[in-house]
Amino acid sequence: MATSAGREALLTAFDRLFERAAAKLKLDCTDEARAQAKRTFTERYDEALRLVDEMHMSAIPEPALAGMENAIDELSPAAVAAHLATVPLALHVREVVRQLTVRAAEQRVLEHLVHQADTTYGGN
Repeated sequence: MATSAGREALLTAFDRLFERAAAKLKLDCTDEARAQAKRTFTERYDEALRLVDEMHMSAIPEPALAGMENAIDELSPAAVAAHLATVPLALHVREVVRQLTVRAAEQRVLEHLVHQADTTYGGN
């Protein structure tokens, strides 16, 4: 698949911010680990990458990227731990919300069917 300007802009920003975060955490990542992280990002945010392509997004302005790097630099160890703890919880909450949404939709379908029941033979 050919890449476009919007996708490339975000992937370039990801590379730069990944390097900054790895340095902050004093991680020694292999080229393969970096490539896998980028593949994971691309898979997880594929829809967003597609949308920025449609919007014809250009490169992220340097001051904005510098601000993102500064935010990484200023993260405390507790903030890093909080971010790591949030990810699995967010995934769990997303699944719970999905299940609740399905149940609510099922309930609405049942209520709709009950209201439409034929009254000829003793229905509502």
